Amino acid sequence: MINSISDQNYLAPQQVEQYNNKSLGMPAGKGSENLPESSRKQDSVTINYQQEVSMTYSSSLTIQTGDGQDQYNLLRGLVTNMLKEQGIDFKVATGDQEIDISSISQEEAVELIAEDGYFGVEQTSDRIVEFAIGIAGGDPSRLEAIKEGVDKGFAEAFDAFGGWLPEISYDTYDAVMNKLDAWAEVDSPEEVS
Repeated sequence: MINSISDQNYLAPQQVEQYNNKSLGMPAGKGSENLPESSRKQDSVTINYQQEVSMTYSSSLTIQTGDGQDQYNLLRGLVTNMLKEQGIDFKVATGDQEIDISSISQEEAVELIAEDGYFGVEQTSDRIVEFAIGIAGGDPSRLEAIKEGVDKGFAEAFDAFGGWLPEISYDTYDAVMNKLDAWAEVDSPEEVS
């Protein structure tokens, strides 16, 4: 892209006045006497714009390897760097050990969210239910308040993720609600009729 001012010869203000008067059929210096001083002076500017750059787009950023692990590692690296810039820690406690998320492999991640994995539906729902029951003091009569709290937590997670949650989150939610209902049925005092 080039922005330039043309090299052509420009008319001086007096020449412009003479040119204007000639085109009106008046002698030079005549015709502008009745105009205010500010409108007698004239400048001329020519602006020329040319675009000479041809834009070509290519898929140079597209990963075209057949190895899914390379793609996973690239994505993990990008996310890790983004989180580091935001000051977010990458270590997650999983019971008796601590996992550094920035160095986890794809296979390890799959194991963690598997059905029997630490972040799988069963173990995660167990932790949520144990926490909720503990907060309620083990009182089954507070079941509705516990469920409202769980609903609120999942709604906040839904909003935090931009109106989307992975399927495992919905499965975990269902498991939490079922386990809370089962707990309330077992631990609630039987009604006498």
